[in-house]
Amino acid sequence: MIVLKFHVLLAERRLKVVDVARITKMSKTTLHKLYNEQSTRIDFETIDKLCELLNVEVGDLLKYVPDPKNDKNTNPELVSKSD
Repeated sequence: MIVLKFHVLLAERRLKVVDVARITKMSKTTLHKLYNEQSTRIDFETIDKLCELLNVEVGDLLKYVPDPKNDKNTNPELVSKSD
């Protein structure tokens, strides 16, 4: 699963969602969803604006964490036929 570290980056910079909305002209609703990790998708344009504003790379904003529910050993759809 992908984890968004937006809230951590804002805290480190002592920024609020409203500050980001004002600077980037992005919707406060969108930013609040990202901050609270309630988004199910994110546009490249949004990632670009956040990376530029926060002066970070994409990998600083997003992190991949394996989901234990999708473990290859427990999900037969992910097991290859050669296993």
